[in-house]
Amino acid sequence: MVRLDIITLLEKRRKTKYWLYKQMGGMSYQNFNRIANGETTAIRFETLETLCQVLECTPNDLFVFDFNEPESK
Repeated sequence: MVRLDIITLLEKRRKTKYWLYKQMGGMSYQNFNRIANGETTAIRFETLETLCQVLECTPNDLFVFDFNEPESK
């Protein structure tokens, strides 16, 4: 299963979710929180691009592939 792993990246950068939320701008906290906690099954390219710019990373850094976790339907 492919999932976002933003929290780990934030920890490595010594940043908080609140900091990232403020940097993202214009997004509801509820939607941001679902994305940050890996609870979403889809993400807009625009959001992905903003995350990469703010965190100075590539999409590859944001995603994790877990072979042992079944895909959600």
